[in-house]
Amino acid sequence: MRISTGQMFHQNTTSILQKQTATNKILDQLNSGKKVNTAGDDPVAAIVIDNLKQKNALVGQFVKNIDYATNHLSMAESKLGSAESLITNMREQLLRGANGSLSSVERQMVADEMKASLEELMSIANTKDESGNYLFAGFKTNEPPFAFDSAGAIVYSGDSGVRKSIVSQNSNVATNVAGDTAFMSAKNPLGDYDVNYLASQQGDFKLTGASIVNPATHVEDTYTFSFVANGTGVDLQVTDSSGTNVTTVPNFDPNNPVSFNGIEVTLSGAPVAGDSFTLEPKSEVSILDSLQQAIKLLETPEATNTPQGKSKLAQLLNSIDSGQNQVSTARGIAGNNLKALENITSNHEEELIINNSALSKLEDLDMAAAFTEFEKQQLALNAVSSVFGRVGSLSLFDYL
Repeated sequence: MRISTGQMFHQNTTSILQKQTATNKILDQLNSGKKVNTAGDDPVAAIVIDNLKQKNALVGQFVKNIDYATNHLSMAESKLGSAESLITNMREQLLRGANGSLSSVERQMVADEMKASLEELMSIANTKDESGNYLFAGFKTNEPPFAFDSAGAIVYSGDSGVRKSIVSQNSNVATNVAGDTAFMSAKNPLGDYDVNYLASQQGDFKLTGASIVNPATHVEDTYTFSFVANGTGVDLQVTDSSGTNVTTVPNFDPNNPVSFNGIEVTLSGAPVAGDSFTLEPKSEVSILDSLQQAIKLLETPEATNTPQGKSKLAQLLNSIDSGQNQVSTARGIAGNNLKALENITSNHEEELIINNSALSKLEDLDMAAAFTEFEKQQLALNAVSSVFGRVGSLSLFDYL
């Protein structure tokens, strides 16, 4: 078969270019350390590699969200732990100040200590995060959630918003605890009504419960309980806010609950004729308000040595305990969310290990095999180039 000079040059050039392409491909692989650098290298593997990298990128974003949530929840958990300790200390201060052997000056000193502690507790409740946002303000993170109003009462200007962070494809986790959940909405230890003891109280008694037992017949109102002498004991008269008599209990026995308008009230102790107190609807108490009331009680001369003061003290101690339980519950919410984040983080770490292992099998280059192949391709390229150089220089005139 006759081979023209042009055909010979074309075939040799094509062969050299193929060997150069193969050599360059191996060089690219050696430089990158990957055997799949473009979709043309292995289309099926390239698709799988792209999917795995997208999954890893998504997991990486989840991990960043988890870091953000962990930082905020750790700060909240720590601050709520400090609040718990502070409340415990203030309760002990209240009991110390309520000691009847203390003088009014000594009692005022205890009250001043409690004021300083309350300010510290307010500071905790108004904690800012690393971005300058208020930690316990719900969604209203740009303004202090807790403050004293013009009357000296503590008010909450935040909301109940719970910010959430997406931490996996199928779950999100709360990254904050709202201030009302932590400090303002503790369960009233008495039930659904709160008591107001009057200065005229002479008997040694206290309210132990005031709950709605029949919502269908319940009439919400402010009720006054008055004890009236009957010759052998006392009768109890209950009136509503308009002064209308609601019920009368002759020969009142504190061992028996009083029921009216869907409400059940229980007392302990021994009220005497002339004693009176009022009930008003209130199902929640604030630990901040309770502590502020405790300070006012200590600042009232001889308040804790009177029947009214003793009853108020018992009520406040119960409210403080309920408020502390609320703070503990809020701390538990933060702690549980932190635990959930730890578990999710472990799942993400395992997923990354599996994905990276699959990626390694698909795209990582066997360096030893690649170097061997490179040497083979280079040798072939040199051989083709050498042959082409010799054949290309041949001429018929050399043999004439």
